[in-house]
Parts: sequence; structure tokens; C-alpha cells
Amino acid sequence: MGWLFYTDRRVKSYADEKAEIARLCTFETDTRKTLLLKACKVSSTWYAAAKVTNVDGSPVEDATHVTDDDGSITFGAVVLTRYDDACWGYKDVEESAGPVESCAPLSLLALLSELKDSDSYAHAWRQRCRDWAAIPDYEEGDRIKLAAPVTLSDGSTCQIVTATQYRRGGQKRRCYRIEETVGLVRLSKASLAGSELLSSAKSASSPVLAEFFAGKGS
Repeated sequence: MGWLFYTDRRVKSYADEKAEIARLCTFETDTRKTLLLKACKVSSTWYAAAKVTNVDGSPVEDATHVTDDDGSITFGAVVLTRYDDACWGYKDVEESAGPVESCAPLSLLALLSELKDSDSYAHAWRQRCRDWAAIPDYEEGDRIKLAAPVTLSDGSTCQIVTATQYRRGGQKRRCYRIEETVGLVRLSKASLAGSELLSSAKSASSPVLAEFFAGKGS
């Protein structure tokens, strides 16, 4: 399925988006009923868990999911979203169709029915979501070794960094001090996959950032 945009511009906020996701995931046909159990937004992508039951109360038969004890199945869905000239649009992908975005939280995955095939697209998608959730959320002062060297925009590389932060627009933003050069770099969460905590130095403020700016003034 391609992208669908709402030209009436009725979707303008997070609350509007969530309400529309709920509407899209809640419907009924002559034979089946679908109900949204949970929806979470990560960046511009919504992740949803939707429960399917048969109207006549019989167990739901599905090629991908194992029927739960109450006769229902609950599947995962990925809904890509974006705004184009203030018009909100979405593209939805069911977990068995091979979605690329894989940042669904573990709390949502816990609601989904078991899968019949461990080699399915849905199984691979869920594992990527678990891998994403397993990436550490490092704290101020943590010294980290990345799983592999990261190439920076100037062509240099870094692998051992220390978590710190800087301020922009009144907000704290995470960055990392490169051990070899003492420079600062922003790293995506994906680049921290498989990384190793070398040492922890929890503190309320960052001596790393102070070192960096002291060096700039010398």
C-alpha cells in the first residue's frame, strides 16, 4: 500500500495522530472485529498492537500467528507518517509484510501473539525491535568502546568515546568525547549497538565538557 494524505489538514498534533491511528486500527466486518490495544510513536513512526476476534466467537485462524487461549490473535503494525505542506499522511505495514522500521518497544511486543514460523518476516522484525531495545542508554561520564570504529564526516574514525552533553536552545543534548582527539561527536543510537561499557563515572555535571572547552581556550 502507498501513502495516503489527508488534504483537509484535520491532523495537526500528536493527539490527532494517535486518535487517527486508533481509528485506523479499530473496525468491524461481517465476520471479524479489530481493536487497538496499544500505540506508541518513535520519531515519526507509530507502532501498534491490534487484537482480532471473530464476531461469532469462534477461534481466529491465521497463517502467521498462533491463536491465543481466548480465540483471538494480536498482530503488530508499523505506520509511517509524515507531513507534506501541512497535510498529514501515513503508510501502514503489517508485521508479516516485512517492515523496515524496527523500534517498537518491548511493552508492545509483549502484547503480540506467538508466531508459527521462526523464519517469518514477523519473527525477524520482532527480533530487530528487541535488538534495538537492548542498545544501552549510557549515562554521563560512561566510557564506551563501540563495536566497530565509526567513520566521521572528516574521514577520521573513533571507537572509544565518553558520554557527555552540551546545551542548545536551553536543552541538554547527548554527545560523546572522542578519546584519541578529545573532540566531540554526535552518535546515533544505532551506532551504539553491540558497544561495551569500559568504565562508569556517574556525576551530576560533565567534567568532560569542561575539559573540552578549557582546551579550546588554551
